[in-house]
Amino acid sequence: MTSAEPALPQIDAEERARRKAARFERIGKWTLPVIALALGLLLWDRIVVWNQIPHYILPRPGLVLETLIEDWAILFEALLVTLQITLMALAVAVLGGVGLAVLFTQSRLIEMSFYPYAVILQVTPIVAIAPLIFIYVDNRLAGLLLCAWLVAFFPVLSNTTLGLNSADHNLRDLFRIYGATRWQKLRYLQLPSALPYFLGGLRIAGGLSLIGAVVAEYVAGTGGLKSGLAFRILEAGYRLNIPRMFAALILIAVTGVVIFAGLSFLSHMLLRKWHESALKREG
Repeated sequence: MTSAEPALPQIDAEERARRKAARFERIGKWTLPVIALALGLLLWDRIVVWNQIPHYILPRPGLVLETLIEDWAILFEALLVTLQITLMALAVAVLGGVGLAVLFTQSRLIEMSFYPYAVILQVTPIVAIAPLIFIYVDNRLAGLLLCAWLVAFFPVLSNTTLGLNSADHNLRDLFRIYGATRWQKLRYLQLPSALPYFLGGLRIAGGLSLIGAVVAEYVAGTGGLKSGLAFRILEAGYRLNIPRMFAALILIAVTGVVIFAGLSFLSHMLLRKWHESALKREG
């Protein structure tokens, strides 16, 4: 009994240290990036002032923010166009990627026939394919959507295929013993097993669909009322309106962060009750 007593203060100290580290991590994951951002903006501003750099080469952060507010109507309209293409491409990538992944797991022949072509589309740069797409596709929106879809499609397909094939082999044997149909095995075993993999691919595809939409707008290079942020960046570059270029870049970056955060939240809500990755975060 006496030998166990000295261990109690040590356990309490370890518990206090663990709680302190957890508290620091909770606070630090928000405050440290904000501090780093503030220091980066301050350094940017001082570099411009100290070197007397003209605003048409490198504007100060305050001027960028002022331009963002003044040109908000133009930039917000362009943001909606880019966001529309991004979300449409992501939706089509999810439908096509999940559907094709299910086909691949149901038929080894289909997987061997078509999976190599999906890989070829993924490894071929979209900048090389996009000019051909805009030659053969008359509708500009359809061409932009196709370019963004090609970039976002493969992560959903590959991750979902991996997840469908990663169901526990013991559970597969159990389903076989009880005479489960192919549909029952897919619905009650493979799809739940594939959900974490699919959500991981979805987070990747969300950012890639935005990248694909911006690259497609660059290649299309057409203006007008229905122009996205990429065209506004090109237009500002031609006019040496560098503050507007930075403002449009900030909107693209913020949009990407919001998409990733939204998909991460969706993943957490779907997995928090049962999957190890979400349970660890909650603990």
